[in-house]
Amino acid sequence: MATIPMTPAELDEPKTSLWRDAWYRLVRNKLAIFGLFVIIVLAFAAAFGPYLTPYDFLSQDLDARNAAPSWAHLFGTDDLGRDVFSRVIYGTRTAFVVAIVVTAIAVTIGVALGAMAGFFGGWLDRIIMWLTDVTMSVPNLLLVVVINASLKAPLAAWMEAQYMATLNPFFRETIWVDFILVFGSMALISWPPYARLVRAQVLSIRSRPYITAARALGLTTRIILMRYVVPNAVGPLIVSVSAGLGTAMVLESAFSFLGVGVNPPTPSWGNMISDGLRVWQHYPHLLAAPAAVLGLATVGFSFLGDGLNDALNPRGSK
Repeated sequence: MATIPMTPAELDEPKTSLWRDAWYRLVRNKLAIFGLFVIIVLAFAAAFGPYLTPYDFLSQDLDARNAAPSWAHLFGTDDLGRDVFSRVIYGTRTAFVVAIVVTAIAVTIGVALGAMAGFFGGWLDRIIMWLTDVTMSVPNLLLVVVINASLKAPLAAWMEAQYMATLNPFFRETIWVDFILVFGSMALISWPPYARLVRAQVLSIRSRPYITAARALGLTTRIILMRYVVPNAVGPLIVSVSAGLGTAMVLESAFSFLGVGVNPPTPSWGNMISDGLRVWQHYPHLLAAPAAVLGLATVGFSFLGDGLNDALNPRGSK
C-alpha cells in the first residue's frame, strides 16, 4: 500500500509528545514554577551550602550565645554560640538525604509489589493488599518508636564491636545508626500508598490491546511489566513522588523533634525546632528559622506536586 507524502506544512509542524505538552502546561503554572524554584534553591543549599557558609555547624562562640539575627549571624546563634544559619543549611542536607533515600526505597518497594498485585491478581493480589492494609493500620509514630527502641542499641553495640576489632573510625560515627534506622523505619511506613497507586494503574493497563499483543508475541512477563506496564503507570507516580518527598521531610523533622530520628549533634530541622521550642519566648529566632525553612520546603513540594498533576492529567484538573 502506497504511503501518502506529507505536505510541506505538515513537515514544518513541531513534533509534540506527552512529556513536551506536560512541560508546556507546567511552565504556565506560576505556583508550580515557584515551588520548583524553591526546591532548586534548597537542593543547591543542601549540595553546596556547607562549603559556602561562614561557620562550621559545630563551631561554638560562647561569647555570642543566643545572639539575635545580625549581619555576622543571619539567623542568630543558639545557646552554645553556634551559627543558626549554618545549622539550618546543614539541616537542609539532612532533610534532602533522608527524603530522597526514603522515597527511593519506598517507591521501589511500592512499584514492585503494586505491579505484581495488579498484573497477576488472585491470591498474590490478596496477600499484598492485606500486607498494605496492615502496614497502613499501624500508627506511624508507634512503629518508628518500636523500631528505634528495639534496634538502636544492638546496632550501636555491633558498630562498637567492629571498631574494636578493626580500629576503623567509620564505626565510631554513630550518626550512621540514626540514618539507617530513619531510612528503614520511614520506608517501611511510606511504601503502601505507592503500591496502591501502581496497582490501580496496572489493573487498567493490563487489559489494553498492546498488552494482549505483547503476550501473543510470546514476550515474558518480566519484559511486559518492565517495558509496557510500569512505564505507562509512571505519570501519576511522578506526582505522588513529588508529594512524597515533602512528606518525608516533614516526617523526618517530626521524628527528630520527638527524639526518635536524627539526634544531635547532627543538625536536623526537627531537633532544631525541638530545641527552639523550649526557649521561643525569649529567643524566637531559634524556632522561627528552622520552622520557616521547613514550611517553605513543604509548600514548594506541594505546589510542584499540584502543578505536575495538572500538567500530566489535564482532563482531571478541569
